[in-house]
Amino acid sequence: MNRGNLSSYKNMPKGKTFDKKTVKRLLSYMLDYKIKFIVVTICIILTSLVSAASATAIRVLIDDYITPLIGTVNPYYDGIVKVISILSTIFIVGVISAFIYNRIMVDISQGILNKIRNEMFCHLQKLPIRYFDTNAHGDVMSHFTNDADTLRQALSQSIPQTFASMITVISVFVTMVSTSVYLTILVVLFLFFQLYCAKIVASKSAKYFLEQQKSLGILNGYIEEMINGQKVVKVFCHEEKAKEEFDKKNDTLRENAKKANTYANIIMPMMNNLAILQYIILAIIGGALAINSIGGITIGTIVAFLILVRNFSAPISQVSQQMNFIIMSLAGAKRIFELLDEKVEEDEGYVTLVNAKYEDGKLVEVKERTGIWAWKHPHKDGTLTYTELTGEVELNDVDFGYTEEKIVLHNVTLKAKHGQKIAFVGATGAGKTTITNLINRFYDIADGKIRYDNININKIKKPDLRRSLGVVLQDTNLFTGTILDNIRYGKLDATDEECINAAKKANAHHFIELLKDGYNTVISGSGEGLSQGQKQLLSIARAIVADPPVMILDEATSSIDTHTEAIVQKGMDMLMQGRTVFVIAHRLSTIQNSDKIIVLDKGRIIESGNHDELIAKKGKYYQLYTGAIEMD
Repeated sequence: MNRGNLSSYKNMPKGKTFDKKTVKRLLSYMLDYKIKFIVVTICIILTSLVSAASATAIRVLIDDYITPLIGTVNPYYDGIVKVISILSTIFIVGVISAFIYNRIMVDISQGILNKIRNEMFCHLQKLPIRYFDTNAHGDVMSHFTNDADTLRQALSQSIPQTFASMITVISVFVTMVSTSVYLTILVVLFLFFQLYCAKIVASKSAKYFLEQQKSLGILNGYIEEMINGQKVVKVFCHEEKAKEEFDKKNDTLRENAKKANTYANIIMPMMNNLAILQYIILAIIGGALAINSIGGITIGTIVAFLILVRNFSAPISQVSQQMNFIIMSLAGAKRIFELLDEKVEEDEGYVTLVNAKYEDGKLVEVKERTGIWAWKHPHKDGTLTYTELTGEVELNDVDFGYTEEKIVLHNVTLKAKHGQKIAFVGATGAGKTTITNLINRFYDIADGKIRYDNININKIKKPDLRRSLGVVLQDTNLFTGTILDNIRYGKLDATDEECINAAKKANAHHFIELLKDGYNTVISGSGEGLSQGQKQLLSIARAIVADPPVMILDEATSSIDTHTEAIVQKGMDMLMQGRTVFVIAHRLSTIQNSDKIIVLDKGRIIESGNHDELIAKKGKYYQLYTGAIEMD
């Protein structure tokens, strides 16, 4: 699997995670929950006001009810009971409000993540093959797991807690000012010192949290790659090399995570210790002011103010700690939005594929499947023309390069008539698979033209173009489900009978019947329990049930043993009858009956003709066939 260039990491600005664009975009998802957010906001405000209200009530309790009773012979407790009842009510309201807003935020965060995951998955379906060829699959998966999880934590916990802390700080600060201006000035001066220290540490952690997310994605990509290629690793005894490479990537993640969390973990104890120091200083100064009756400060004022200071410092410490999680979540959100911003596969086509039948010698569109497909071609004057899909493909002077700097196909010209079998032969990298990818429009050509039934394929809608093409790849891809489900993937409305007939044509019926539950046997996506040949037979059956007029066989039998290949070849010959077929072959014995054999070398056609003609020329094909040179 191609690890790719991980360009999304390289283009990510270092340390810049709290950018307005990411925050604004994240807020747009929250607009779907306006009413719930209003309820959350009200509950957070109520919860936050508890700190200020409780401190005020305690000051009243001490100054107005407890202090006057000191030394009284018959103390009167009704006022104390009343204030305590009010305090109890305040705390109960705070607890209930906190429960409500936390419960709602879980619902909101999961709803937002559900929408984001849906958008990411749907967007992935629209991305061109080029994206998957240049990005590690494990890194793509990391968007759905690690990045989404950090975002969930921020939405459900960090953001509401930060908002609650900010409201608490404001309400407590107002109460502090009304309680004692002198002591509040001391708190503000100390606060600037605390924030300055927190800013220095937070700036460091922000940088390394972003690096942590990046290195985590790279490590996941490597792990996924190694798991998929475990057999190859063992065959070539590369276990130690794989471990060394893993250790390097894991060490990078460890270093970034260590630095990020080291700075993050410093903030909380630093702020707590500074808060304790502030608490002590205020207690000493407040006590001195009370003893000397300065500023109207009483014992109740000092007790209330110290409670307020604690309620003022704790939220600031919480904000400092939660900011690390928010920064990390914004790094994840940034990566998610970069995926969503990846340019989708362009499709300017307007010619569509429809079911058709002949009436009075003319093609007309019908809804039911008739076995006749036609290209529906709208014109500028509003008229429609229908062209029967015969599978005639023509390439004229086609140039192509995966990048503008490196052209891999040069002036490729060929024509495949209806019902012809065209075989491509050449060394690895000669351009065989690239040509079939261009016919599918997985990539677009740099120059030249490709015509399909005399229609420029750029005019044909990509889904319709690909629906007319059946592809059997060298690497089989099965999906978790029954055998029938996997065959039916080629045509989702196919009946069980059609799937079974397709399996018989592919000569897969015999081995399927031997399975425990036959066609209802459930297999995993990796096809565990099936041989490579059996998986390939299912892939061929899937193409047969689709019944396309054009087939592309990309070394479809290269992973099958010669005995199985002989069986499969019979089914393939039946499948290829009456269709245009493009075959990429590694074994020349399988293409001798081809109508035309195209020999490619370094992206150029160097020979063309049938088997007998090429043998007579005694050129490159002759050398390959006789074993004078080997096909790499």
